[in-house]
Amino acid sequence: MTFFESLLVLLAVAILLLQVSRRLAIPYPAMLAAAGVGLALIPGAPRIMLDPKTALALFIAPALVDAAFDFPAGAVWRLWRPLFALAVVAVVLTTIVVAWCGIALAGLPIYAAVALGAIVAPPDAAAAVAVLRTVRMPPNSVVVLKGESLLNDATALLLFGVAVSIQSHGGSNWSWALHLGLAVPGGVLLGVILAKLFRHVIPLVAGTLGGNLFEFVSAFGVWIIAERIGVSAVLTLVAFAMTISRAVGRIVHPRTRIHSFAVWTSAVFFLNVLAFLLMGLQARVIVEDMSPSRLREAARFAFLVVVCIVAARVAWVVLYDWLARRFRVLRGNYRPLTMAHSVLVGWCGMRGLVTLATSFALPPTFPQRDLIVLTAFAVVLATVIIQGLTLPPLIRILKLDAHDGSAAELAEARAELAKVALDALDGKTGTAADHLRYAFRAVQSSVATPPDPRPLEEKRKLGLAALRRQRERLEQLRAEYRIDPDNYLMLQEELDFQEVTLASEEERRIEES
Repeated sequence: MTFFESLLVLLAVAILLLQVSRRLAIPYPAMLAAAGVGLALIPGAPRIMLDPKTALALFIAPALVDAAFDFPAGAVWRLWRPLFALAVVAVVLTTIVVAWCGIALAGLPIYAAVALGAIVAPPDAAAAVAVLRTVRMPPNSVVVLKGESLLNDATALLLFGVAVSIQSHGGSNWSWALHLGLAVPGGVLLGVILAKLFRHVIPLVAGTLGGNLFEFVSAFGVWIIAERIGVSAVLTLVAFAMTISRAVGRIVHPRTRIHSFAVWTSAVFFLNVLAFLLMGLQARVIVEDMSPSRLREAARFAFLVVVCIVAARVAWVVLYDWLARRFRVLRGNYRPLTMAHSVLVGWCGMRGLVTLATSFALPPTFPQRDLIVLTAFAVVLATVIIQGLTLPPLIRILKLDAHDGSAAELAEARAELAKVALDALDGKTGTAADHLRYAFRAVQSSVATPPDPRPLEEKRKLGLAALRRQRERLEQLRAEYRIDPDNYLMLQEELDFQEVTLASEEERRIEES
């Protein structure tokens, strides 16, 4: 099969498995990891290889921009202590533990062992956060988990870059030390500068399909610029996305924002699916080239690495929270977790896209590359499947299986928005003003004391019934050729937006699988 045909087959299989995972309530990364293993076992499966220099930018840049755009910059300053503990200290400790295993048990050179540690160190909290929606977690803890998965990539990739640099220069060039010292502040500064330049271009292309393409071009472009200059590409993109989101949040048209979010969500999900499948195919190539004895040694080594990274994370999170409860200077304004919450956060160490993409980026001549890549795949497979599937029962064992206060917070925020809207209508008369007043007062009544959800539910019920009749009539107009196709689409979009405003939170959510 051609590359395109092979890719279509792989994606079709992935879509089928994702539907299975949704119906069996299995986290979709676990199903994708299992699919990767299945592909590795199929005789005659296609060989699809990626250029190592392309892999990092292709898989990581869009995911970083998508996550950083929605992450509040103020949370970084407010919660920098726990973020530093997880995104920096935890990654460095895990890298040291794994590097020691690589040197002592697999005979890896120091830089190769560090590269392996950096590859498997950063957790991807996306799947864990999805599971934790039903847990009584303090809001700041969920923010810290998201911030960790955003910022730990920078720590891991800096260590990875140092290891690869040492290998490429034969271990005799100390330029990596200067690079490490300038990469962090240089990356943040470059990201802010580029964002301030790009925000002048955004209004020129906003609301166009070219504008959506420009978003992706700018993401990859910023990554490449940072790589060429020699600063941290991860921190450059994070600073770039956070700055852009604050600059254009109120000037971009809602229609553009809805369309852009949909495009980015689909693109990042596609890259996740593709990365898991490609890793399975690459693992197959490596396994085929290994002798049985070498394969057994690799399996034992991978098992020990999995045990080390899980134990290191749980131990550090529990220790840090224990210290934070006793010494305020270690936590700042962050509310320390209970022991049960600490164990849960420690167990939320599933590896994912970054580990896969970084292993792809290893140069072909890197020492024991086959062992490192196979170990990385084993780590992703084990953490996603074992930790992902055991999170729900662990939540029940720790007696944390209850909803947090996010629903109440959402209702209160809506009431606040309704209040300022009613203030804006003060003194206005007429049918339109009365209509809007009723809608906003219905929102307020749902969070009053005592709450009265009936007006809001009645508004939704009547509104949806009216929209159904409008849709039926619109379809009749199209069938009778009484409306131009472009006008049909415009009216259909208006009805869609109205229905979204009437739908519940669950109805608006698009499931990942």
